Amino acid sequence: MSSVADYFKDGPLRAFAKSREADRGAPNPVAEAALARDKQESLDLAVKARWVALAIIAAMIPFINPRLEMLYYEAALAGLALIAWIQRKVGRTGLSQIELILMFCDLALMTIICVFPNPFGSEDWPLPMSFRFAGFMYFFILLAGATLAYSWRTMIAMGFWTAGLWLLSSGAVWMFAPIDQVLAAGAQTAFAGEGRMADMLDPNNVQIDIRIQEAVVFVIVALILALAARRSYRLLIGQAEMQRERANLARYFSPNVVEELSHNDEPLKQVRSQDIAVLFVDIVGFTKYAAATNPEQVIDTLRAFHARMEKEVFRHHGTLDKYLGDGLMATFGTPAIGERDALNALDCARAMVASVDAWNAERAAAGEPPIRASFGLHYGPVVLGDIGENRLEFAVIGNTVNIASRLEALTREHDAVLVASDALIDRTREEANGEKADLEKFSKRADQPIRGIEEPMTVWTFA
Repeated sequence: MSSVADYFKDGPLRAFAKSREADRGAPNPVAEAALARDKQESLDLAVKARWVALAIIAAMIPFINPRLEMLYYEAALAGLALIAWIQRKVGRTGLSQIELILMFCDLALMTIICVFPNPFGSEDWPLPMSFRFAGFMYFFILLAGATLAYSWRTMIAMGFWTAGLWLLSSGAVWMFAPIDQVLAAGAQTAFAGEGRMADMLDPNNVQIDIRIQEAVVFVIVALILALAARRSYRLLIGQAEMQRERANLARYFSPNVVEELSHNDEPLKQVRSQDIAVLFVDIVGFTKYAAATNPEQVIDTLRAFHARMEKEVFRHHGTLDKYLGDGLMATFGTPAIGERDALNALDCARAMVASVDAWNAERAAAGEPPIRASFGLHYGPVVLGDIGENRLEFAVIGNTVNIASRLEALTREHDAVLVASDALIDRTREEANGEKADLEKFSKRADQPIRGIEEPMTVWTFA
């Protein structure tokens, strides 16, 4: 009810803007796009529905009153169709004064059709007789179309504007229309002794009580439909929020994981421990490359590299944990453990190596220097969960992450493109279910010292 009060306190345009801002809150590009798309689709549907309704009415008029003078009403219907077409062209999301003006033109034209007599008509009836043809019911066609094309606030305004125009025109006819004394006397004579019936059947009687009743009922219907439209609006915003959440998930998880998370009620913020595979990727000598290259080209190179690596992460059902400047960290087995996490991580790393080789071939053809990337892989326990208070981040923490990073750095010492831990290789063999794991081009190196690790590790290098 506060929204209704705003219409009288601030005026419709200011009230619309104020209540819209209160409802929408912070801008959401996905929601804005969804609203814009829904607005255009709704306008298209509303215009088509109105044209169909007007066509039916236009076809009905000659059967009700087959006279040439009825072309006046056919022309008026064409005017309503034209206004609908203009609304479709200028319609947009948000507060639109043009749309409100066109809506007022709709209501004003309908009021003229219903209240004022046909200027080409042959009957010389008292003006109040115009109300006897139940023309007010046609306002409901405009209201029905508004449920498709307008916001709930606009529908409330439409209800009050229609009621205002109807009561204003009824009052004007009641106060200023000339009275046909002959017809008035005839009604009193014909229904002598039936005072109220004589008044109701008097052709000069506007029946202002019925006009008020029509206006009130119209406002009630408009308010009810506005509530339904508001509910639909909130559902649309909710769906847009869900799409934004899915889009955000898709930035980090592969499409199949996003699909799983969208149907999973288990929150990501729940802290837990599990065994996963961790992959680190880095560009070797990128600092030197960046110093000798213009900034725009450096950024283009990074974007191209990240795009290729990201594609392989998602293609192998991994999770993009974070970008690390000229590198990235990916995990396999998050947020849910899979049956091929280690195998997927190893296949992903080899696919990344092949992708970089193919990219370097393209760069060589374009006269650009090659890019060398290095990869480190480890499998082991980590802790998962959200960190932060206001700005949350899904974190993967543990010594497994540190070891994977150290293994990536170890590629320099062994002149290898990829170094994987013995734990990861063992896990790939387990996941192979008795089948021979593909370890071609891998060399086993025992007792390798790893910075930050007390005991030497057995690693596998891929040249």
